[in-house]
Amino acid sequence: MIELTPTQIRGLKLANDGDLFPQPAKRWTHENAGITYARTDRFKERPQKVKFLTNTTVDELRALGFLQRRNLSEVLEEDAHEITMAGKIWLLKNK
Repeated sequence: MIELTPTQIRGLKLANDGDLFPQPAKRWTHENAGITYARTDRFKERPQKVKFLTNTTVDELRALGFLQRRNLSEVLEEDAHEITMAGKIWLLKNK
């Protein structure tokens, strides 16, 4: 059984929502991610923060086999990453 840190679990859940793309400042998030607003707040629009991962978390998840590169012909730092079947199964068993 592989144990993940809470940061790695959040990163795996973020990758499960969609592919991760490199952003400035060594961060990874969804393509064209922006600040969104809470749907349940009727009186004020509270911004929801953009969820992101750091390079180290992406590297750790890739080393464990939970993330993989989408396009091997591109440079590693510019290539999008997606969740593998092993990552999906780990999330199903450990949610």
